[in-house]
Amino acid sequence: MIDSNLFRSDFIIITGGPGSGKTTLLHEIYKNNYNYIPEVAREIIRAQVSSEGDALPWKNVIKYRDLMLDKSIESFISALTNPQKQPLFFDRGIPDTLAYTQLVNIPITQKLESAARKYTYNKKVFILPPWKDIYQTDSERKQDFEEAVTTYKIMFETYARLGYELIEVPKLCVEERASFIIKNMKSLEF
Repeated sequence: MIDSNLFRSDFIIITGGPGSGKTTLLHEIYKNNYNYIPEVAREIIRAQVSSEGDALPWKNVIKYRDLMLDKSIESFISALTNPQKQPLFFDRGIPDTLAYTQLVNIPITQKLESAARKYTYNKKVFILPPWKDIYQTDSERKQDFEEAVTTYKIMFETYARLGYELIEVPKLCVEERASFIIKNMKSLEF
């Protein structure tokens, strides 16, 4: 169940496996005058590659996961000070780190489990399904499409286990996806 310690109904997560169009969708939502918090994973990968660090998903998954958790908590806490009068979207949430931990089969720490229950978002989460037609790898996304499908399934299970209700975003052009989210977001409880 969702812990009410730091529950924010105006914090809305958009999640899904890699390459499902989250960032492109969030850019489109931004064009509709909604702000968002970018995904921390790519920021970590860029910083680690630049500094020749090893907290990378293809080197030291535990260090990478721990950095992801810390940065996700920082993003959540930083957003608490934002005096917005409207919803704030997140490109992934803290539960994504929990799902990643399960995906790479490393031990779930008490800190991670506690954070996923303490820092909570709107109970409805938008999830993008795997979409082979738009899937691409790059210097920061090295997973193949099959891993993207597995990631989606684990994300879905993790969010559901934590008490979130998932709304699957249809495979449409980015403008229609943004309209779908904005229309459905208006029915959310804030």
